[in-house]
Amino acid sequence: MALDYLPSHKGLNYNLTYLGTPNLLLLYQLIIMALEQSIDFKNESSLLYDLLKSKNDDIFNSKTQFKSWTINDVLYHLHVWNNAAFLSLTNEKKFSKFMKDFFTAIKSGHSARSHEKELSNNISGQNLLMEWKKDYEKISEEFLNADPKKRVKWAGPDMSVRSSITARHMETWSHGQEIYDQLGVIRNDADHIKNIVIIGINTFGWTFMNRSLEVPNEQPKLILESPSNKTWEWNSNNKKDSIIGKASEFCQVVTQVRNIKDTNLIVNGDIAKKWMSIAQCFAGPPEDPPKKGSRFTKGEKNG
Repeated sequence: MALDYLPSHKGLNYNLTYLGTPNLLLLYQLIIMALEQSIDFKNESSLLYDLLKSKNDDIFNSKTQFKSWTINDVLYHLHVWNNAAFLSLTNEKKFSKFMKDFFTAIKSGHSARSHEKELSNNISGQNLLMEWKKDYEKISEEFLNADPKKRVKWAGPDMSVRSSITARHMETWSHGQEIYDQLGVIRNDADHIKNIVIIGINTFGWTFMNRSLEVPNEQPKLILESPSNKTWEWNSNNKKDSIIGKASEFCQVVTQVRNIKDTNLIVNGDIAKKWMSIAQCFAGPPEDPPKKGSRFTKGEKNG
């Protein structure tokens, strides 16, 4: 982003003419530090859009390896809950009504997928893709101009604006994986997946508590290689438990798009091994990771 383009930000009043270069650089840095997750969400979404924009509508009906969801189902899900996040930021009353109506539909016998399709006006294929794109761009812009520390409602506990848009990034990345797999495309990640690594780390305790297990006192050491070949390290003082390998594969495990045994992560220590066998960075009741060999990029299973 060039220095002559600074996004507007509510609560920040500045006059670029009188800031001067050093202060302008500082302001630019502060804005990017505060709001980069919104940009990351948009970039991740755009990568998925680029993957699908030339596909014919029949492709969107193909079933993925994730619970037999079709590509249309994935987009319904992302589209509806992106808009739920938008409502939680912009109109708390409408968000509360959305959640009430959603649970009412489920209790009355609708499946979540059928209700998400209905909320998406029953469109599909390229029409759905374009509607999803239009809204993720709008949502990214709205979050870009929000106070990252503001608290917003969600289906579970309240969260910060920063956490909300980071969760949308994680959902887009993780559900995007089943589309990449279905289309036989090897994903080339960027360093913005660090957001997902951090969600994985922050949900270490949640993973155990969600299964009514005692939370270990110390998190394993992580030494991860970023997509740009940087080294990311956490909990370096832990000499007993460690996880070493590619950051992309760590993200695959904590989002449950791969079984730990289908990765090349090196896992040492009982706590690290237990965590990687049950890791879950998303809300909801305990979910078991996919079985070994059940999730793969088509055409690459034996590669």
